[in-house]
Formats: sequence, structure tokens, C-alpha cells
Amino acid sequence: MTCFIYVFAFFLSAFLMEAQGTYGPYARNHNQLYAGRQRSPHISPNIPGHGNSINIGAPAEPCKSRPLDLVFIIDSSRSVRPAEFEKVKIFLSEMVNSLDIGSDATRVALVNYASTVNIEFHLKKYFSKAEVKQAFSRIDPLSTGTMTGMAIKTAMEQVFTENAGARPLKKGIGKVAIIVTDGRPQDKVEEVSAAARASGIEIYAVGVDRAEMRSLKQMASQPLDDHVFYVETYGVIEKLTSKFRETLCEEARADLTENACMCEAQIAFQRKVHNSIQTLSSRLDDISNRVQQFDLRRA
Repeated sequence: MTCFIYVFAFFLSAFLMEAQGTYGPYARNHNQLYAGRQRSPHISPNIPGHGNSINIGAPAEPCKSRPLDLVFIIDSSRSVRPAEFEKVKIFLSEMVNSLDIGSDATRVALVNYASTVNIEFHLKKYFSKAEVKQAFSRIDPLSTGTMTGMAIKTAMEQVFTENAGARPLKKGIGKVAIIVTDGRPQDKVEEVSAAARASGIEIYAVGVDRAEMRSLKQMASQPLDDHVFYVETYGVIEKLTSKFRETLCEEARADLTENACMCEAQIAFQRKVHNSIQTLSSRLDDISNRVQQFDLRRA
């Protein structure tokens, strides 16, 4: 029996040393990561189903965003009621609040459309959050019709240009279009969207209420899970800010990458511990059987 106790202690010590060797670095990194998470913003989870549905979450906080040429393409047809259009403007303002705005940072333009297309302001017009938000507040809805394809074509040919304030391709500034619509396009969107994407424009499609998911997917960039969003009402559209913050903010993207790496490290540690426990249990069972045989022989 004494022999059994010594052997058990030996294997237990070996197991603990192995676990410590694996867990030690993880514990230090996990503490650093946890401290970072306390500073990170609330990120609403994806919910499968009708595109990426959005849960109501905490308001987004300002972050350091990568410089962008950002163009909002907003449906203001008659199906969008005045109160709903005001919600859209709140969403636009919240988006601006969460980004770095400036001539050397993110530039913003707005395309307003219904049966006609109106460029409200170009990328070269405003370089401060206050100016952009004031411009949003002055926008009025248009009329009937939903010419989404025409709006995308206008943005590609007249807004994402150097003359209109877009940075040259050689500077490597991302070109992003965010389309918000609540209806079915009355013109074709697939070909013009493909042309816009081929020119280097990353397209996000946001559908509200009666929006047609097929059209949203035809417009959006790949992967669709990251570029197609749906909300049931305009009443919660401003909550999309947290999802776009996750994509457009440098610090949020870095946190997500680190979190993913640490998650993999934790899983690897748990698997290693599990395998070690199984091995130890098997050896202890073998030792126990031998001890029993030894005791029987002595008896």
C-alpha cells in the first residue's frame, strides 16, 4: 500500500507540473485580456435568421476608426414616414459619433434617393462631426419610388471620385457605402452593385421592415453575414451603430483578434488537461489492480 501511495503522489505531481506549464502563460495573458475587455464596448450578438438581426444594446462609444471614404445611401421614399426618417438621421449621427471625422481621417458623404437621386453633400464638404451632424439634420425626405440601383450608380460615378473628395487609390483609404432601405428596388441593383464592388467599394446593405432580403444580398459585399443587416423597425435602427463600430473601429478589431487567439489558447489548455486526466486515471486504475493482486497473494 505504501508503494501505491508513492506512485500516486509521483503521477499527481507530474500532472500538476504539466498543467502549470500550460496554464501559467495563459493566466498572465488572460489577466491582460480581461483588463482590456473592461474597456471594450458592448457588441450586440448576431442572431441567425433574416440576415443579421440586431438586439438593442448599449450606445457605442467613440473609437479610433481606420480612415475611410464613407458614403451613406439613404432611401427616403414615401414608405418611410417622417418620424421614421428622423430615426434614420439619428442613426447617421450615432455613426458619426463613433468615428474619427476629418480631412485626414474619415470623410463622409450622403446620397438621398427615392424616384430621383440627390447628393446632399460630397466627401470634400465637411471635416468635423458637428458640421456633418448639422448637415444630417437639414435633410428632407424626397418622394415616391425606390431607385436603389440609380443611387448606387450615382454614388460610384459622382461621389467616390477624387473631384468629389475621395482619396486616390494609391493612399489605400477604404471606400465604404452603407445603403439603408425599407423596400424593394424598382430598378436593377445586381449589375451596378457588382460594378461598384469591382471598383473597390465595400457595400453594406441595411434592410428595414419590408426590405427584400434577395436585393440586399445582391447589393452587399462578401461575406454576406458581415455585410447584410436587418431590423424590423426604424425604431431600433440606431442600435446598428454597435455592429458597424465592431467592423470600422481599429481597437475593436484588435480586441476581437486577441479574444479569438486567447479563446483558442484556453480550448487547447482544456483539451490538454482533459487528456492528462484521462491518462492519469488509466494509470491509477492499473496501479490499483496491481495492488489488489499483490494483497491477494500476501493473503
